[in-house]
Amino acid sequence: MGSNMAENHPVGFRWPMKAKERGATLIHVDPRFSRTSAVADLYVPIRPGSDIAFLGGLINYVLTHDKWFKEYVLAYTNASALVSDDYVDAEDNGGLFSGYDPKSSSYDNASWAYAGPAQEAKEDASAHSGHGMEGTSPAKHGPARDETLQHPRSVFQILKRHYARYTPEMVERVCSTPPSLFLQVAEVLTRNSGRERTSAICYAVGWTQQSYGAQIIRAAGILQLLLGNIGRPGGGIMALRGHASIQGSTDVPTLFDLLPGYLPHPAAFKGDDTLERYMRESAVRGGYWSNLPKFMVSLLKAWYGDAATSENEFGYQWIPKLTGDHSHVSTSAAMADGKVKGFVVFGQNPANGSPHSGLQRRALTQLDWMVAIDLYETETAAFWYAAPEGWRPADIKTEVFLLPTAGPPEKEGTFTNTQRLLQFHDKAVDPPGDARSDLWYVYHLGRRLKDLYRGSTNPRDQGLLNLTWDYLPERPDPEWRIKDEPSDEKVLMEVNGYTVAERKQVPDFEQLKADGSTACGVWIYSGVFPGPGKNMARRRSRTPDNDVEPEWGFAWPGNRRILYNRASADPAGRPWSERKKYVWWDAAAGKWTGKDIPDFPVKKAPATPAKQRGSGIDLHSGSDPFTLKADGRGWLFAPSGLKDGPLPTHYEPLESPVLNALYERQDSPVAKRFSRKDNAISPPGDPRYPYIVTTYRVTEQYTSGVMSRWNGWLSELMPEMFAEISPELAAEKGIANLDWITVSTPRNQIECKALVTRRIRPFPHNGKLIHEVGLPYHWGYKGLVKGAMANDLIALSEEPNVYIQEDKALTCNIRKGRLR
Repeated sequence: MGSNMAENHPVGFRWPMKAKERGATLIHVDPRFSRTSAVADLYVPIRPGSDIAFLGGLINYVLTHDKWFKEYVLAYTNASALVSDDYVDAEDNGGLFSGYDPKSSSYDNASWAYAGPAQEAKEDASAHSGHGMEGTSPAKHGPARDETLQHPRSVFQILKRHYARYTPEMVERVCSTPPSLFLQVAEVLTRNSGRERTSAICYAVGWTQQSYGAQIIRAAGILQLLLGNIGRPGGGIMALRGHASIQGSTDVPTLFDLLPGYLPHPAAFKGDDTLERYMRESAVRGGYWSNLPKFMVSLLKAWYGDAATSENEFGYQWIPKLTGDHSHVSTSAAMADGKVKGFVVFGQNPANGSPHSGLQRRALTQLDWMVAIDLYETETAAFWYAAPEGWRPADIKTEVFLLPTAGPPEKEGTFTNTQRLLQFHDKAVDPPGDARSDLWYVYHLGRRLKDLYRGSTNPRDQGLLNLTWDYLPERPDPEWRIKDEPSDEKVLMEVNGYTVAERKQVPDFEQLKADGSTACGVWIYSGVFPGPGKNMARRRSRTPDNDVEPEWGFAWPGNRRILYNRASADPAGRPWSERKKYVWWDAAAGKWTGKDIPDFPVKKAPATPAKQRGSGIDLHSGSDPFTLKADGRGWLFAPSGLKDGPLPTHYEPLESPVLNALYERQDSPVAKRFSRKDNAISPPGDPRYPYIVTTYRVTEQYTSGVMSRWNGWLSELMPEMFAEISPELAAEKGIANLDWITVSTPRNQIECKALVTRRIRPFPHNGKLIHEVGLPYHWGYKGLVKGAMANDLIALSEEPNVYIQEDKALTCNIRKGRLR
């Protein structure tokens, strides 16, 4: 669901195809019939934006048909935990959970907490991002429980009530999915889950780019926990990352509210004015996140070196503090309002690759200066003279600098891919002319800025001046023309971490300290470079008797290939089945062993009781596998960590042709809408925009097209923009295949050719048909081939947890003919 793996992740799709050859069943649930659908055993249509209703229906089926993995759920999830008496479910409140404030469009989640001991501090877990900020209440690690699961306020009973109305009939009404197909999915999934079998769910941006994307993934997590498919081979939920290192760009984040390794970024609005307060508010008593102080201090030592001491809070005051929403979408809106002066953009093309691209281009005209670093002249770099708005270059005040960067074969470094695997790749050739690697630009910009500000006594400059910045190699490689290229391996060694006194590489994150004696750039990557010459990401060793291949590259954390793999054994430490044997307790050796590195204290026996007065992992028993959670359990119900509710709930997209059939509340109550004159959003059922739009990628082109539209072969294979529509909609509008059509939304309109195809099918709804328009988003006004930009049609909006836009479900109209 939420992906077209065959076309958008074709290299990875070889593994599902191999699984199918061995008897696996492939199911594709998607709004469009694609090449993935064509090779699947079962294709199931679903209306864009209705994924939670579909997954909620599966959860209801599992519960009502008694298909849940009882021993797993009882031992390894929070099903037995009791929730506060103050909690009110969305089922009893018109689609809103308790704690909602309509004035701020936000939740106070105090009422979602577990019942149990009194709280140590105010529960405000949704305000911090990072690791999910699971709160400071001791009830998080020691909630009141009912092991019979009969208590009405137990998580299990709340879950059953919440999804009771998500029946096959309701799934049909909301998703336009035939009940017979829905039931086939439910039966195949439950039949293939349990002690002897496991099932996996793969998703991509078809889920994430919605106004409740995080909750869709949560719904999949609930389903997989109920079926016992988390922490076990062949199970899990896999995020299919579209680039070679998108996983790496969230681990070592390009996200404004994270520090490396998913540490929350300090925020002024949270009162993170001192290091002590930040760590007190961010750390949790139970689970592995109790080690946050070790990770944070080690990060500060990696950044500021000897200048970071206990007397100056290890340089904590040099880190800028968040003052609000600094996401890309919010920054674009501020830029359009003239509140941003300068913009450095590389690896991104907002002029046609970001939502509401027309607004993005207008925002660029409000800058004083912009630096674009890319392989080619992108739409963003060329907006000042080539944008479709037809601006006169003399009227554009923005000074634009275009710097050429190196492609992947022209530099070395690591990729972190979908399964958290770091693989180091070597440089093959020098980049041409003045082109340089991204690392070269960042390093030399930092070097020049440090030189420029040298001698400054201004407090705000001290963070820059005290940055450790020793990344040039001892001797330039004589093979390459560029002699001042920084060393990727030196950066990776800092990422791994080292002891400050001896400058000795640490073997793993278990060795990190909070006293300033260790430095580590990214705690989750610690272990990737444990000693001189030991770059584990370079490893390409096969292990013939172990299909986990533990010596191929390095998987974070600690080279574990499956997270929470303690759950692959039963509470007593025995494999659930010999067939799915993965990690187990070796009583004779007194340790955990198996095909993978145990994601659990290696000598902690299954019968070990929790230490009630302990902290960290000691608060977990030997049968609590979810070590990053405060209570050691997988969360069916999320008492904290999410800003839009403890349970996934069906809302309609911000633009929808229909009303919410399940709740009085139409759409997400906490999604950000950007109410501005240049960002109109159509109301539900707006007759001016009766059709659904969904955007997607094709195999032959790549995201906004920067890396593919300059390639002659790829441009010939997929030369122009098109809109896929069904034969039924084409007949209704008098459109023939390859006719020019105009697609419009409240933001903009574009023209392209119509591709009339049965891959697009109308969705039956209340005796009528809802039509869908499919738009790829690869074209623009630069490159060998050009075309209309689908992102011109998309609204500015933000999902509340990760600030991503909604472009997989919106509304539009179409007409035959061109714009002019």
